[in-house]
Amino acid sequence: MFKNIVGHEEIKKILENNIKTKNILHSYLFIGEEGIGKQTLGKEFAKAVLCNSEDEKPCDTCKPCVEFNTNNNVNFTIINEEGVAIKIEQIRNMQVKIAEKPLNSDYKIYLINDADLMTTEAQNCLLKTLEEPPEYIVIILITSNENKILNTIKSRCMKIYFNKLENSDVKKILEEKFEVSDVNDSFLDAASGSIKKALLIKENSSEYEQINKIFDIIDKENLVNFINSASLIYESKDDIYNILDYINILLDIKIKQNTKESFKYAKCIFIVEEVKKRLRANSNYDMSVDYLLMNMWKEINSERSSRY
Repeated sequence: MFKNIVGHEEIKKILENNIKTKNILHSYLFIGEEGIGKQTLGKEFAKAVLCNSEDEKPCDTCKPCVEFNTNNNVNFTIINEEGVAIKIEQIRNMQVKIAEKPLNSDYKIYLINDADLMTTEAQNCLLKTLEEPPEYIVIILITSNENKILNTIKSRCMKIYFNKLENSDVKKILEEKFEVSDVNDSFLDAASGSIKKALLIKENSSEYEQINKIFDIIDKENLVNFINSASLIYESKDDIYNILDYINILLDIKIKQNTKESFKYAKCIFIVEEVKKRLRANSNYDMSVDYLLMNMWKEINSERSSRY
């Protein structure tokens, strides 16, 4: 079962056992970082539950599987955000449909993607269904931010925690599913176990190469030249969190390469995390980037930073 899914072996065993023992729960909460396969496995689990085969599930040949693969299975629905949130109206519409029994199936499955984007009102509305679900309903919640899910919802779900994918798994998925061939160790380290991040880095390879060049000169140029070289970061407001994550990967590589001054690069990681906090608190963007670059440069060049 789940032969098409790479990685997450323990989770696959849990879900496979649920299906084989016919102990399919009404609600699951898949928790883990973005881009590591939570939604992919959630969909494959839903397909296996709806599959008619008496043998291997999902079989991909029975009517429910064929309909699922062509997005035509009436017993499976994905709910995504509308705009910037999942709204109470979406959950109410789902509840109307939930009241209708499944067609030619024992189950009706809803997958709520990015469930942490549900408004508080939407979550409280969903809670009513989770408290008294019809026997045929399965709800799968996908989240990368468990803290934004109400405790009353979490307590009614089977929580399944997803770890980052191993580099070997990321490489296999990229090569087999996305036909990405030039995958080296540095690229895999930068992807940090996330297919989404790996594809983003690949798509914006020229920009990330510029980030590499910026941080290659951090210990070679004076502060003014270093900041002037970093115009890309100032211009990348929409992608800043991915860039900050990438900077942390570069710093981690520096730590491994430079034992003598590893502590300096380790301190820079704390600076990056502080900038993330400031940006999430809606601090001024340019001033936050100023803080990032100036403090990192001063940390790496501590012996001469007193001049600035």
